Amino acid sequence: DLPLNTEEMFTEDSPFRPKTPYNASKAAADMAVKTFHLTYDLPVTVSTCSNNYGAYQFPEKVIPLFTVLVLQGEKMTLYKSSKNKREWLHVDDHCRAIDLILKNGKLGEIYNIGSGLEVDVEGIADGILDVLGLDDSYKTYVPDRPSHDRRYLLDSSKIRKELGWSPEVGWEEGFQMTVNWYKENKAWWHPLLERSQVDEGKWR
Repeated sequence: DLPLNTEEMFTEDSPFRPKTPYNASKAAADMAVKTFHLTYDLPVTVSTCSNNYGAYQFPEKVIPLFTVLVLQGEKMTLYKSSKNKREWLHVDDHCRAIDLILKNGKLGEIYNIGSGLEVDVEGIADGILDVLGLDDSYKTYVPDRPSHDRRYLLDSSKIRKELGWSPEVGWEEGFQMTVNWYKENKAWWHPLLERSQVDEGKWR
């Protein structure tokens, strides 16, 4: 991850520095794909995206999770490091980027897909409350989780320059549409809440 007080970004050439088994599994997958191209000339490309948001995202992810919690009158649980930042990309923009890479991307290349827009978790929570007209009483705080990454930001200049991609969905528009979609589609997400949840307390 990156420090909070810097303008540093990850490029396609940035080395992998996984801090968790989950990080390591994703890094290994990318490296495996690259080796198949180098060894067997398999026609592949690799895309790395920032955090996605939009309709139909499972309510285990932070934006739908927080939204469905407050819609049910429950509190959003924020880590004490709620100022950690993430870069946010609307799913429609991500899909357009993937389509461009499939059609015009150079084989064997890596492409970062990012909006350049960073919002911290506290800002996400406050934004949801604002859209739904609710107050801060729906927020509560818990100790941080192990190896919680502080910040991600991707340098997406390569796909912008080489393939002509740029995000089209603005943050305020996309965020409000997303929160309202969950507000209006309880019949879709409510059955998903029956799935077993991860008990993060078991990590300690």
